[in-house]
Amino acid sequence: MEPSLGAFLKSRRTRLDPVSLGYPGGRRRTPGLRREEVAQRSNISPTWYTWLEQGRGGAPSADVLNRLAAGLMLTEPEREHLFMLGLGRAPEVRYTAVDGVTPRLQRVLDAFESCPAIIKTATWDVIAWNAAAAALLTDYGALPPGERNILRLIFADARVRAAQDDWKNVARYVVGAMRADAARAGAREEVARLVEDLSRRSPEFEAMWRDNDVAAQGDGFKRLHHSRLGQLDLEFSTFAVDGRPDLAMVVYNPVSRDDVDRIRAYVGARVPGREP
Repeated sequence: MEPSLGAFLKSRRTRLDPVSLGYPGGRRRTPGLRREEVAQRSNISPTWYTWLEQGRGGAPSADVLNRLAAGLMLTEPEREHLFMLGLGRAPEVRYTAVDGVTPRLQRVLDAFESCPAIIKTATWDVIAWNAAAAALLTDYGALPPGERNILRLIFADARVRAAQDDWKNVARYVVGAMRADAARAGAREEVARLVEDLSRRSPEFEAMWRDNDVAAQGDGFKRLHHSRLGQLDLEFSTFAVDGRPDLAMVVYNPVSRDDVDRIRAYVGARVPGREP
């Protein structure tokens, strides 16, 4: 049987505990909240909510569905399902900034001993990295959290700029790819602040941003000029983080066996307790 909006609303309503939400307990004919209680929590009329459960009254607006999602305390996947049932489309993306990753995901990064690996947000803030990334790309832990942004580093950090084999093309790529990622994630306010700040600090960034180029992120080749190791040729691949479409893991894999050995020795010498 095809699922209906009314059946889904009723199933979520009956799973909520009235007492924990401040409503009197006692004997109730059915588990969960009453229809009028859901309507009160969602700031809609009890009649309108009853009609929605009964499949009457036409399609609700996105605003009503968002109120219902809040009133029923839906998870993000449940909210998306509610929109698909009610409007036949997913809701607009709501961007949520994050500060870090789970210990499990950090262990995944740390497993790449000779491959720099990072987790970045849709606005290209680096929120997690491994020892190889700190040694070859940037020592992110030494930076204030607000400065751990790839665009800020590319345009405002002379050391990072000098390490790029073709800075102009690299810079243009990260601007276009970040623009696409941020738009997809709905991070308009966050991007506006970043663009305003970088435009003041870098005329080159301002000019590239005005070009409105968009780039797709995926796999590619990167040549670095490291201050200690010299030239390094790396292939990079981008992976989605399950359950977090606004995050991406980027892994840089050394092309040659010689680069692998040099990186492993260099990283090992920097990390306490690790054999060089």
